[in-house]
Formats: sequence, C-alpha cells, structure tokens
Amino acid sequence: MDDVEPTDYEFPQIPGLSSADEDNSREAHARFLRFQEVFLPCVYVLVFVLGLLGNVLVLVIYIFYQKVRSVTDIFLVNLPLADLVFVCTLPFWAYAGSHQWVFGGAMCKILHGIYATNFYVSMLTLTCITIDRYLVVVRATKAYIQGATCMAWGKGILGGTWVVSLVLSLPQIIYGEVHNLDKLVCDYHQDEIFRVVLVTQMTLGFFLPLVIMMLCYPAIIRTLLLSRGFQKHKSLKIIILVVVVFLLTQTPFSLVKLIRSSRWEYYTRTSFNYAVVVTEAISYLRVCLNPVLYAFVGLKFRKSFWKLMKDTGCLPSAGFSSELKSSEDNSKSYSASHNAKPTSTFQL
Repeated sequence: MDDVEPTDYEFPQIPGLSSADEDNSREAHARFLRFQEVFLPCVYVLVFVLGLLGNVLVLVIYIFYQKVRSVTDIFLVNLPLADLVFVCTLPFWAYAGSHQWVFGGAMCKILHGIYATNFYVSMLTLTCITIDRYLVVVRATKAYIQGATCMAWGKGILGGTWVVSLVLSLPQIIYGEVHNLDKLVCDYHQDEIFRVVLVTQMTLGFFLPLVIMMLCYPAIIRTLLLSRGFQKHKSLKIIILVVVVFLLTQTPFSLVKLIRSSRWEYYTRTSFNYAVVVTEAISYLRVCLNPVLYAFVGLKFRKSFWKLMKDTGCLPSAGFSSELKSSEDNSKSYSASHNAKPTSTFQL
C-alpha cells in the first residue's frame, strides 16, 4: 500500500474498439464510477468513526493506565498513533469521493503524504517489534531490555522510522496534484520514473520488512515452543496477530496497485478498477481491527479498559469489581498451571 490513496478514474481511451464496444465500455465505466462514489465514502466514514474511537481508546489506556515501560511498549503505542493521524484524513477523502476535491493543491500533497507515511511507519514499526522480540526471545539478550539506555535507543529508533517513512513518502507528496477530470480530483501523475520509484518504495518499505518478519517469527515461535514458554508470552500473541492482520489487509492492495502501474492495459479494464477499490477498502480495515485485537487477546488491556469505564462513570462499581476479580482469578489460575519461566516481562 504504497502510495495510492483514494482515487477517481477517468474513462480510458482504448484504441481499436468498435462503436458498440466503446458504448458498452462507457456504460460499464459509468456503473463503476457510481459504485465508487457510494462505496468508498461509506468505507471512509465507517473506518473514520471506528478507527478514531478504537485508537484513541488504545492510546488512553496505554498512556494513563498501563504506562510505557519497555521498548516494545514504545513501538506498540506508535501503531495507534500513526493510525490516528491517518483516520483524521478520511473525512477529506469521503467528501471528495462524493463531490469533488475542494481543498486545494497543498492539502492534496499533504494527505497523499500522510497516507503513504502511515503505511511505512506501521510496516517499519512492526519490523522493529519483530527484531525486538527476536533479540529478547531467541538471543535471550536480557541486558537489551534493561535500563534507561534501552528506552533511549527505542525512542531514537522510533523517530528514525518516521524519518525514513517521510523520505519514502516524498514521491507521493511531489507527484500529488489536483486534476480536472469532469470534476476536480486529487490524484498523482504517473510516468516511467514514478513506476521505478514505486518499485523501490515497495521493495524497501514492504517486501524487505516482510522478509525480515518471515525469517524472525519462525525462530521466535520455535524457541518458545522448545522452552514451553509460548503460553507465557501473551504479548507475542497480540504482536503476531497484528502482523498477520496487517499483511492480510495490506498485501492485496499493494500487489493490485503494483500490477496496475506496471502495464497500461490494466487501466482500461473496469473489472480491475473494481479490484483496486475493494482491496483499498480492505486495506483500511486494519486501523479498526488492531484495537479489537488488543481488547480480545490482551488480559491486561481488558482490565485497564474496565478501570477506565469505572473512572469515567460508565460502569457500576459492583460490576467492575466482579469483572476485575474474575480476570484476576483467571490470571492466577493460569499462572499456577504453567511453571515455565518466561523470557520476557512484557505482557499486555
């Protein structure tokens, strides 16, 4: 999911078509545009509402209830932060999808840049988490997870992910332009140079991190299984689920856009445009799903959530005490039944 943000499609001029075939193509393209003008704005609004609420909730719980105590905490907080910045751009795309782009050329470039930056920040952050878990679990580098020096390194690496992501997003900022295609649309100009840039971006920002994850996680899981410590690493379950969700939602859109940019004839296929729009919608679901993963998998997260509900007056004290006691009993029962020594103190 590189570069490509909410997009409008102009009817392609296809040489060699008969008059009847051209009329059919125009009719099919008109149906596609009507579908896009309804489907994508609805997706943007839904993702904006759910993503805003979910990621704000995750940040509040992390910052005020669980505190940021480890390098992994720093990286995990960065994911909802990046998603929160991204979802704030969706109302602009929703309005432009239903009407036209009225926000000017500068905003077009900025929103394209935010979109691409969010993708690369998320991918690089997940890669950092993967390397962090590899060092802790496989290499058992206990010194790595201790002391203020480690936290300082973590913050520095986190800042580096944003800098690298902004650099990778520069082509989207540079190429982002407002075009008049029957109505004003915010899109970007593609040429041969841009296609080379796109391949470079995908290699550095997607495929290389993907290879690192594919090499590290089997080693992590194998080490935990051999040490009988997998059940103790509750945080790792969430991390793996977040990585899997990210790849399942982002890979189809990334591949479709890469294929579409490589061959001109794909621009002439209305059916392929449907694939672009649907995979784009799927890619946005990630910003809604991550908070759900934390809530369903993380025991500590759920306990912090109940505390937040009590503090804000949304939950009766009796109900909260019962839920908290049940969670603590389950946790104690679980700990008593597993005596394997954990290789990490971090737990969600």
